[in-house]
Amino acid sequence: MPYRFPHAASVALAFALATGAQAPAASAAPAGLPPIRLGMIEGMSGPFANAGEAVERNIRFAVEQVNARGGVRLPDGKHLLSLTVFDSKQGVEDALLQLKQLTDQKIPFVLEGNSSAVAGALVDAINKHNLRSPDNRVLFLNYSAVDPVLTGEKCSFWHFRFDANADMRMQALVDVIKTDSKAKSVYLIGQDYSFGQQVAKAARRQLQAARPDIRIVGDELHPIGKVKDFAPYIAKIRASGADTVITGNWGNDLTLLVKAAKEAGLHLKFYTFYANSLGAPAAIGDAGVGTVRAVAEWHPNAVDGNAASDAFYRSFRQRYPQPKDDYLFLRMDVMIDMLATAIEKARTIDAIAVARALEGAQYKSRFHEASMRASDHQLIQPLYVAVMQRLADGGIRFDNEGSGYGFKTERYLAPAATATPSTCQMRRPQDEASTPGASR
Repeated sequence: MPYRFPHAASVALAFALATGAQAPAASAAPAGLPPIRLGMIEGMSGPFANAGEAVERNIRFAVEQVNARGGVRLPDGKHLLSLTVFDSKQGVEDALLQLKQLTDQKIPFVLEGNSSAVAGALVDAINKHNLRSPDNRVLFLNYSAVDPVLTGEKCSFWHFRFDANADMRMQALVDVIKTDSKAKSVYLIGQDYSFGQQVAKAARRQLQAARPDIRIVGDELHPIGKVKDFAPYIAKIRASGADTVITGNWGNDLTLLVKAAKEAGLHLKFYTFYANSLGAPAAIGDAGVGTVRAVAEWHPNAVDGNAASDAFYRSFRQRYPQPKDDYLFLRMDVMIDMLATAIEKARTIDAIAVARALEGAQYKSRFHEASMRASDHQLIQPLYVAVMQRLADGGIRFDNEGSGYGFKTERYLAPAATATPSTCQMRRPQDEASTPGASR
């Protein structure tokens, strides 16, 4: 049976004792002090609305953790965090319109992540905005947009990524594939935009280096968010003779892909970025046990016997008890905690000061550690490759989304092992100020 969560008071106490955090009854921020505002630009409608909703739950949960300890301390006292959500409809133009609304409201922190295409456009727009409006600068905190260019050739002083990039995630998956003697032929399938293209590129390059004997028998990109029936794609995979599939698909594009494979009786190993979420475990079912893998910075069964990790997960499930809401991103909690710490260190919400406080910042809890690389603003943290298991078999403590299926760690990579070299040539505010003709 799926894990049953205890009474809310018990969970709050267990989380506080295990992590060292204050209980939710911690002193509130002084009355009259304005909140520190965060603006989340995300697709809250359309085919990936469920992914946007999952992000919002996670961000609100993280904000509540900070506010439960009284908020963020500035020289005039403690300020609560406040989240405003802007619907980008998962489109670039809509996201840019929402950014204009956000900056008009003088919200200093922009959060986005479910689209690398949107993230790239936001980086460009924020670079220009911050140069034109030095009294209204914003910082961009990226929790999921993993195209390597965002911390590579498009790196920006104003952008910080808190997720492992696509090359890092692929490196973790290939670390497992290279030891699988039964992997002989691989089919690549992904969404046809910058992220999906980068996943395919990384898979080809890294497989060639790690396992040159493996044949790539298919390389397919499909329209993002528009395919309703993946049966024709599954037929191509079957015809290719592939024994392994690698995909970066997320949201409904992943759920429908694996569901089609299951319905067709196609039994392959799936190496994925996101198979542990948003309906995928239930859609895969028994067909995924021992064959479907996902990579993440943490998962509920990641750390055996760690009370702090278990209490963290239980506290989230107590906050959001519906099975469909069971998708906890540790990196979003890390992001909000690191932002709050950086603001306190900077003693201001000024974008330049907070950015400098984030550069090189360290995060450490009783079950996770990370550091923000100063050269490109890429968070360096552990990665886990986990394989799907039945809860009833007793090898895992928690299932996903009440499905009866969860994930068990197969490979752990320490932070130093996940880091890929930085190629960023970052322009900093003093560089822009000294550029001839720069607008202020």
